[in-house]
Amino acid sequence: MSIDAQANLRTLRDVLRFAVTRFSESGLHFGHGQVDAFDEAVFLILRTLHLPLERLDVFLDAYLTHAEINSLLQVIDLRVKKRMPAAYLLKEAWLQGYKFYVDNRAIIPRSFIAELLKDALDPWIQDPNVVTDVLDMCTGSAALAIIAADVFPQAKVDAVDVSKDALAVAKRNVADYGLEDRIRLIESDLFSNLSQRRYDLILCNPPYVTDASMAKLPREYGHEPKLALAGGPDGMNLIKPLVREARGYLKRGGLLIVEVGGGRRTVEKQFKDVPMTWLTTSAGDDMVFLVRQEDLP
Repeated sequence: MSIDAQANLRTLRDVLRFAVTRFSESGLHFGHGQVDAFDEAVFLILRTLHLPLERLDVFLDAYLTHAEINSLLQVIDLRVKKRMPAAYLLKEAWLQGYKFYVDNRAIIPRSFIAELLKDALDPWIQDPNVVTDVLDMCTGSAALAIIAADVFPQAKVDAVDVSKDALAVAKRNVADYGLEDRIRLIESDLFSNLSQRRYDLILCNPPYVTDASMAKLPREYGHEPKLALAGGPDGMNLIKPLVREARGYLKRGGLLIVEVGGGRRTVEKQFKDVPMTWLTTSAGDDMVFLVRQEDLP
């Protein structure tokens, strides 16, 4: 098929059409930044060729060299046969316009909290400049920590993960953004290795996939660290201790913001007496909750 394809594909438009067809007929899953076969093909093709994502129209009718076509066919083939997410194939992921290095030592960054950070958590935080201390728990590749450091210019950020491997990826991203003096990477199982520093804001996108859901995940998720996905029988293995302990690490009036996937009902059942605000994201009102310090147990 590659020889036949090489003979018949000439322009970027040709390769894009070919990729969309292959992705669609192969029943791939798109849950790591792109929404469908077209978006996935555009991302994979443009970034393999080191072209800007927002300029597709300019390049559609550009003729490709044989070497370029060959490299694109290889990456398309890998995506189909290995079911490896495009971000791992490219060692690159994008979140709210921020670019991050990623490999399979860390989960591919995707968080609805990033949408909320884009607006500096308005109206919950009136002035981004008054935020001086932020904790990103379960930081992974440090995506949320980096975005937080950008939108809260006076903040020092502690980025915490239990995984040495994930922190190695995080270190590279922090260096790429030149934020070594503002983001401190800490290896810790939740709060266990933290000092008694108190924060204006604690962010957490923890592993929350239930055991039952883990067993049904598409093959693409098998390339990600299980540690970053699996949340136990009810998805609450980390969320329960996080909520129980967070009060002691927040300043008066501080905010805890946690992403829970589809776990709203379980969270509300577990913490009946905790007043939670469910924040609106592109996926609705069931993904991310906010609790003020004084309302935490």
